Amino acid sequence: MSEPGFWDRPEQAREVIEETKLLKGWVEPCTELSGRADGLVELGDLLLEDPDVGLEEEWAREVLRLERGIAELELRTMLQGENDRRGAILTIHPGAGGTESQDWAEMLLRMYQRWAERRGYEPKILDLQPGDEAGIKAASVEISGADAYGFMKAEKGVHRLVRISPFDAQARRHTSFASVFVYPDVEDDIEVAIDEDDLRIDTFRSSGAGGQHVNKTDSAIRITHLPTKIVVSCQQERSQHKNRSTAMKMLRAALLERATEEKDRERDAVEATKKDIGWGSQIRSYVFQPYTMVNDHRTELKITDVDRVMDGDLDPFIQAYLKQFGAQGAA
Repeated sequence: MSEPGFWDRPEQAREVIEETKLLKGWVEPCTELSGRADGLVELGDLLLEDPDVGLEEEWAREVLRLERGIAELELRTMLQGENDRRGAILTIHPGAGGTESQDWAEMLLRMYQRWAERRGYEPKILDLQPGDEAGIKAASVEISGADAYGFMKAEKGVHRLVRISPFDAQARRHTSFASVFVYPDVEDDIEVAIDEDDLRIDTFRSSGAGGQHVNKTDSAIRITHLPTKIVVSCQQERSQHKNRSTAMKMLRAALLERATEEKDRERDAVEATKKDIGWGSQIRSYVFQPYTMVNDHRTELKITDVDRVMDGDLDPFIQAYLKQFGAQGAA
């Protein structure tokens, strides 16, 4: 019997195809940017010999576009982690403080949804637990798209808010905290060993919108991985089977992240980023009063336009983080 050909080994063939796509994703942008740069150099030389105001303005605009393209490609070189190319699963939890902190957690949720939409990603709410009066008690969001985890890992940590509380009748200034954590989105074909005996699976009624069916049936799923105490839940689908499938996907993502961190202890371990949700542990502060400022305590980047940041303009913070820590392989 003859030896099997390359295409008779589907696993190897798929690996080669994926590697080819990955390399193509680097070669094509480099080639395109190089071609544009050569064209701009030639046009610049012509304008030196024969000035033209209209062409000079167009040349200047194209130079700015080229610079942005180069900066974006440079940023991608910082994404060298094992899971950086994957999508992301984002979880948000408020700190102590009741309604005020729960409202802050909801503000963060909206900020990340807007950031994802700005970059062309698809944010999908997997789990949302409304607060008693306002805000949220917890949220999980799937952000689908290449490099989403590589960018979003910059957001792991505690986020601090300072503002005059809309829930305080005396209009006093309050400080609130919420924690953000990010996992790589694990595809179904990634092997993560999970023993069914290690799982506790609970069903409950959905607390969110969704019509009479959702509210009257125990379609929501909560899975607890007993050895690690990791808890995931999903209640967004009407089907208990679909919610269970999504929750298992979230659990695989969490376990893969845990295994990756354990394998490479010199990096910032997962548990090291899960600090107490309170004073002294924040990675970033958002000050609304008495002045406006968003200050990233890791990179010392400060931006005074709080509204712009809360509307999803997080790229300056993410870029500063990756430039400072990305080359070190920080997770």
